[in-house]
Amino acid sequence: MDKEQIFTQIKGHLHQLFEVDPEKITLQSHLYQDLQLDSIDAVDLVVQLQRATGKKIKPEDFKSVRTVGDVVDAVHDLLRQA
Repeated sequence: MDKEQIFTQIKGHLHQLFEVDPEKITLQSHLYQDLQLDSIDAVDLVVQLQRATGKKIKPEDFKSVRTVGDVVDAVHDLLRQA
């Protein structure tokens, strides 16, 4: 899966789970300030990504994640480790 496909999936998850307008979601969108997510939402997103990828995501892998692009990079790295 390439980064564009991962971004498309994440965009879908953000829209479905949190009703974020897809037009507002860019790689530069900040999860907390721009998309109004909170820490519980971030956990829900990680759970959804674990289901989608079939991979266990360690919390420390997502500690530095701030933007949608960071999430894409983290998931891409996770999939490459397989």
